[in-house]
Amino acid sequence: MAAATDPLPDLLIAIPAVILLCKVGARLVRGAGQPPVVGEIAVGLLLGPSFLGWLWPGAQAWLFPPSSLPYLGLLGNLGLLIFMFLVGHEIQLGSLKAQSGTAALVSMVSVALPLGLGTLLALGMYDSFAPEDVDRLPFVLFIAVAMSITAFPVMARILADRGMYRTRVGVLALACAAFDDVTAWCLLAAVVAVSAAGSPMEAVTTALFAIGFALFMFGVLRPVLARLTARAERTSTDSLVLVLLFSGLCLSALATDLIGVHALFGAFIFGAVTPRGSRVIEFQAARLRAFSVPVLLPLFFVTTGLRADVSLLAADPVQWLWAGAVLAVAVLAKWGGGTGAARLSGQSWRDAMSIGALMNCRGLTELIVLNVGLGLGVIGQDLFTILVLMALITTAATSPALNLIRKGMPEEEPEVERRPADEAADDLRQPDVSRQSGGSPDAVGARAGGAGPAS
Repeated sequence: MAAATDPLPDLLIAIPAVILLCKVGARLVRGAGQPPVVGEIAVGLLLGPSFLGWLWPGAQAWLFPPSSLPYLGLLGNLGLLIFMFLVGHEIQLGSLKAQSGTAALVSMVSVALPLGLGTLLALGMYDSFAPEDVDRLPFVLFIAVAMSITAFPVMARILADRGMYRTRVGVLALACAAFDDVTAWCLLAAVVAVSAAGSPMEAVTTALFAIGFALFMFGVLRPVLARLTARAERTSTDSLVLVLLFSGLCLSALATDLIGVHALFGAFIFGAVTPRGSRVIEFQAARLRAFSVPVLLPLFFVTTGLRADVSLLAADPVQWLWAGAVLAVAVLAKWGGGTGAARLSGQSWRDAMSIGALMNCRGLTELIVLNVGLGLGVIGQDLFTILVLMALITTAATSPALNLIRKGMPEEEPEVERRPADEAADDLRQPDVSRQSGGSPDAVGARAGGAGPAS
């Protein structure tokens, strides 16, 4: 009887199937010049009710029995926490300072314009899409924030693939996306506080606790981590650093979850305060990335796909009109706003349009935000599906758009010097047993494909 309810056999089938299929999807789209996350999102949708559940319900029920779904979701969320730590750690504060004027302008416009147009769109959608028990304010705020998202990690991957990662345009685009990411996460934290709070006073209390947590992390924990990192550099305690990084991101996530602004924010802030420029930190962060991105994140894509159902839209042509409106607002606000602001800051039309196209890339970051909204009950499955499709289309359009914009234009020489993180990435591609942890087998098993999160 116990064996019949044991989810382990089901997980041992579902997990490798999901990982392998996402790997195949990533390889297929990579051949077409797309970032891997496009193929992984597409596979997640295909394995859900939008395709497999519609074409062959029995196969989907066998592959994802109800008993396995909570565990798949937990493993996917664990991968998501690690990913958010990596995103926070990859935001280079030095690049933000070097490009602060232009990046701040482009970021502010490419957040403010989507917020404004998203608010107008949400007001029109409220009666048709808002769940019955959701007030107008949290619904409108969430849609506005969802329109303003840019995928910093996916943008970094696209720029690296094109050899633009260290060029003037590439560094400027990454700085804009970093400003954008920080702003968007702060806004989403406010939306979560408003949505989860039972009264305005509770929302204010949550916000104050969140601010206090951030101040503690940057003012107290950051210098402590810097001292511990310096000691680890001298003693070569690589495995201990890995344990501390993972434990720290989990405890930080727990803290923000208890505060009421979602566990993802804690992992993100812990990544932001973790010291940069340290070989041991970069190496261990890359080890976390090497496991979480190809193994755990695909489970998040599939649980997202299981929540999205395109058939809900197919039954009503009006839903497709709304889907078109969402896509149009998303592209106009983000691409148009980024292009206009970059042009006003003195960039050429070609560079300004390139920056606008990159700012329009949403990728995995948008899926994270959408799952937060669905989990809070702020949006329903129909609007969730529309927004997932918007994220997929805008992400898939980024590389072809750059090909058209920069056609016949030789890319400039890199202007940014290599960082210790880049050297650590090289070490992972070609591990030197004599240098990494004194030849420890633990140091040889990790391999990563770049300086930034792979998806």
